[in-house]
Amino acid sequence: MSKNPLSQLSDFGQSFWYDNIQRSLLLNGEMKKMIDEDDVRGVTSNPSIFEKAIANSNDYDQSLMSLVSDKQKLNSREAFFSLAIEDIQMACDLLKPVYDKTQAVDGYVSLEVSPDLAHDTEASIKEAQALFIRLARPNAMIKIPATQAGIPVIERLVADGINVNATLLFSAERYIEVAKAYIRGLTARHQRGLPIDNIASVASFFMSRVDVKLDQCLAKVNDQESATLLMGKMGIINAKIAYLEFLDLFESDEFKALQKAGAHPQRLLWASTGTKNPALSDVLYVESLIGENTV
Repeated sequence: MSKNPLSQLSDFGQSFWYDNIQRSLLLNGEMKKMIDEDDVRGVTSNPSIFEKAIANSNDYDQSLMSLVSDKQKLNSREAFFSLAIEDIQMACDLLKPVYDKTQAVDGYVSLEVSPDLAHDTEASIKEAQALFIRLARPNAMIKIPATQAGIPVIERLVADGINVNATLLFSAERYIEVAKAYIRGLTARHQRGLPIDNIASVASFFMSRVDVKLDQCLAKVNDQESATLLMGKMGIINAKIAYLEFLDLFESDEFKALQKAGAHPQRLLWASTGTKNPALSDVLYVESLIGENTV
């Protein structure tokens, strides 16, 4: 029997994480099947994914009824996190064997802080800490938008021993800031004599959204013959530049010292990999960005 193509990614040092979550997937065995047969090694979520799952199914009706009948009055934010945390905890439990087998490299499930906190450093730190405590799973990961205000959040959370998914990265310059924040957080934690071998982080670098925006600009260029050659390629070029920065940062003497204490590199996670242009292959980004220490 031929090997599942997805499971072959691990031969090249790349992990496959599933960008979706819904309660029925967790309860009917589909998620476990993907973990066992497709070598899914992690799960990411965001508010939009949960919105679709809650609004377009009856998976959450019973939990919603319980929240409504509960004497404790919850606002919409608290109600959402009550539902989301249940799903994230179930997914974490399903992926715990992967977490154990890979020695805390994979097996993570991401939950994002409230989007309206993206430019509020202190509020993001507070909510992220509270969510991580409520999740109570070593393989839970908190997703933080990599805005300018999010950089110190990443550093602080890593120093506190919280796994971080830095999201919404569109440039190598901002990625460098995120990676350096991760390294500073590890350094601060290590200097306090705390363990750093059980902390993980990924940097979610976006593909197709970059091409959509840049292709619009290229369409206005006078030299259309040259412009056409670049259409649908700028996202990949941008990602490869970020990967070169990754190699430089995590092969540095500074990080090697942390690595001796058990630190893991912050891997690049290729996000938004579905092509928006129907003229392009639907696996363009996936096939072009298979690489060691990536997701």
